Amino acid sequence: MNAPEPALNAALAAPSAAATRPMPHVLNTYGRLPIALSHGQGCWVWDTHGKRYLDGLGGIAVNTLGHGHPKLVPALQEQVAKLIHTSNYYEVPLQEQLAAKLCEISGLDGAFFCNSGLEANEAALKIARKFGHDKGIDRPEIIVYEKAFHGRSIATLSATGNPKVQAGFGPLVEGFVRVPMNDLAAVEAVAKSNPNVVAVFLETIQGEGGVNPSRWEYLQGLRKLCDAQGWLLMLDEVQCGIGRTGKWFAHQWAGIQPDVMPLAKGLGSGVPIGAVVCGPRALNVLGPGNHGTTFGGNPLAMRAGVETLRICEEDGLLANAATVGALLHQGLVREIGALPGVMDIRGAGLMIGIELDRPCGVLLGRAAEAGLMISVTADKVIRIVPPLILSAEEAAQIVAILAPLVKAFLSEAT
Repeated sequence: MNAPEPALNAALAAPSAAATRPMPHVLNTYGRLPIALSHGQGCWVWDTHGKRYLDGLGGIAVNTLGHGHPKLVPALQEQVAKLIHTSNYYEVPLQEQLAAKLCEISGLDGAFFCNSGLEANEAALKIARKFGHDKGIDRPEIIVYEKAFHGRSIATLSATGNPKVQAGFGPLVEGFVRVPMNDLAAVEAVAKSNPNVVAVFLETIQGEGGVNPSRWEYLQGLRKLCDAQGWLLMLDEVQCGIGRTGKWFAHQWAGIQPDVMPLAKGLGSGVPIGAVVCGPRALNVLGPGNHGTTFGGNPLAMRAGVETLRICEEDGLLANAATVGALLHQGLVREIGALPGVMDIRGAGLMIGIELDRPCGVLLGRAAEAGLMISVTADKVIRIVPPLILSAEEAAQIVAILAPLVKAFLSEAT
């Protein structure tokens, strides 16, 4: 659910530019590129002037099946003609169908549906707090992480570890204890000193923080520690889940299961959707009246989720993400990995970050001019999160377009 970083915010950021902005009646909350997209097919999109772009961004890890997928489109058309929304006053059979599939592929036991990653993370935080209150803890606290990003509501912003996006929105919500990623000793120290902790909440792979993976042994250590302490392990898979790393969920590489797992982004292939999937420790924490949503779980979104998972299975997209992601990673390492100024190329499957030694937001525009859509996050990290249908040939094209841009950028005087 993460909004793009304002990497290109010069002219549009000025109040005096409001009258000349291309979208003057829309609040000026994004540093947008001056591109309006018209349509897409597969991993390609076209702007309103007819220029074609290779989509290495996937709507920020959202468009799992790319654009205009021949299996998804008719299913959604059928659903729109049948039923879009009803509210949760009534049973929604597609909710049960999608929840059952999510439980099957995760090994968990139940799901709540909402509309976005922010809402999924907010629900997870409410589960953790009520879990603590049910244990008799009056002021429950949650361990969160440096460089984390969980959303832009006041609660999820408070859990986020980015002072830049928090600035101007205080006072933030209390009840969070922050630790560095991949430092189990730091969590163990909190366990010894703070009896109010009820949960650990982290992204399995940090997205907005710079594509920073949790080490698998670290996740295994957290699982053991949470079990020993009676805490909830809550893994935010909003960006790295739904097959992006080559498994359904990134934490499955570590051979563990969380107690609470927020999902969104790729689950609906572009249709807004969020979910919180719970294991037995968290399954019955919320009851009627504790949480809810008007739009969440509507038949259209549920159909999108059901079809997305079905098509991922039928078309072998998890294996494709692993195979093509490895080719993309290898190509990037080969072409730019040894360059002075390239600090790291990391990630898993089709979630790749290229960390440079300097801010590189200008590459968004340059890549677009060259016909490639990417993002820059944490100021210095080029993020590539294309549709899971990306082919080996298209991965090679990403490398062929991006590598010269990075080389040229790093050769410029700083």
